[in-house]
Amino acid sequence: MDVRATRKTAIMVDGGFYRKRANDLWGKKSGVDRADELFDYCLKHITEPNEPRDLYRIFYYDCQPMEREITHPLTKNTVLFKNTDAYKWAKEFYKCLSKKRKLALRMGELAESQAKYVIRDDVFISLLNGDRLISDLKEIDFYMDVKQKGVDLKIGLDIASLAHGRYVDQVVLVAGDSDFVPVAKMARRHGIDFILDPLKRIPKSNLLEHIDGIESFVK
Repeated sequence: MDVRATRKTAIMVDGGFYRKRANDLWGKKSGVDRADELFDYCLKHITEPNEPRDLYRIFYYDCQPMEREITHPLTKNTVLFKNTDAYKWAKEFYKCLSKKRKLALRMGELAESQAKYVIRDDVFISLLNGDRLISDLKEIDFYMDVKQKGVDLKIGLDIASLAHGRYVDQVVLVAGDSDFVPVAKMARRHGIDFILDPLKRIPKSNLLEHIDGIESFVK
């Protein structure tokens, strides 16, 4: 008989990281299919490990899609992001997630007033090297750069709350950023088993020093 105590586990997902990584790993999907995929993947952290775990809650952190109007620097065309397919996809994705059992959406904000088009790094280097001319530039050589506000803070505050209240025994963080070192250290000081899921990416060494293990279910 297995006499090991069941761990109460909270799963926390850095949404921006997950969406980009999921596109690389499993290709593009509809908002509904991506939401189903994310939920099923998170549950693997409960059912797959060789230890008894009980799901406390899945916390998903992200920002609502941008709505403002911006002019493209090359084409001079004005784009109203609220009318784009990306906006509709995000709304469908979040709506589907919001209906999942034991899943909480924790939304920050986009710094829309600071949003801008930026030329891609590889394209910029090719211009500097003389491999391409400015006249060769195309619309797809630029990407929209818009920063998130409050997402990392919400993750940190939630982990602190869970640790201080002793609501969970274990936290699984699906992320790939070393900015979470302080919260990982704090959680461990309160006796929380802190596991990182970088979705098969190699984390930075300073983050590896302050976690209790790595766990990914990516073939």
